[in-house]
Amino acid sequence: MLSEKLRDALDNLLPDPGEDEAYLGTPTLRDAAVLIAFTDRADPGVILTQRPQWLRSHAGQVAFPGGKIDPGDRDAIDAALREAEEEIGLNRRDVMIAGATEPYQSGSGYRITPVLGVIPPDLAFDPNPDEVDDWFEVPLDILFDPDNYARQHANFQGHDRHYYDMDWQGRRIWGVTAGIIINLARRLPAGWHR
Repeated sequence: MLSEKLRDALDNLLPDPGEDEAYLGTPTLRDAAVLIAFTDRADPGVILTQRPQWLRSHAGQVAFPGGKIDPGDRDAIDAALREAEEEIGLNRRDVMIAGATEPYQSGSGYRITPVLGVIPPDLAFDPNPDEVDDWFEVPLDILFDPDNYARQHANFQGHDRHYYDMDWQGRRIWGVTAGIIINLARRLPAGWHR
C-alpha cells in the first residue's frame, strides 16, 4: 500500500538540512499545517488548490490545503485535516496519515508543518469558494522532481529573496508550496513509491 511505502520513506529520510525563509529573520511565527495528500493509485498524484484571485493574501496562488493551527486543534495533524475538510471537503476519515516532517518557516510569519497522508483516488471534492477557486492533481513524478523547478531571485519588501518556481499545465507552483515540495523531494529515498 502507498501509505506503508510513505511511512517507510518518512522513517528513512535522507539527511538534508533543507531550506526555508528563516534567513529573512521574521521575529514572530504563528504555527500552521498543510496536508500533502497523495492519491493511492499506480501512478500517484498530489492534490493542490488554487486560491481565489480576490483574496487579500496570496491571491490566486497554488497551495496545499491548510492553514493556522487553532486553539481547538490537538496538533498539526488535526489542524491539517480540519483545514482540508473546510477548504475542499476532504473527509478526515478518507486520509491515512503517514506522518509529518520538519516545519517550514515562511517569510510571511508562519511555521508550517507538512502533514503527509494518502487518500483514495478520484474522490469528489467540494471546494469552499471563500477559500478555494479550484483544485487539481499533479503526478507525483512531476511534482517531486527538483529538476522541474527553476530557482528564482527577487527583491521583495527590501529583502533579496529566493524561491522555486514551476509551471504545470498553466498553473504556477512556487514560493512556500514549491519550497516544501523541494525540501521533501530531496530527502525522500529514490523510487520510494515504486
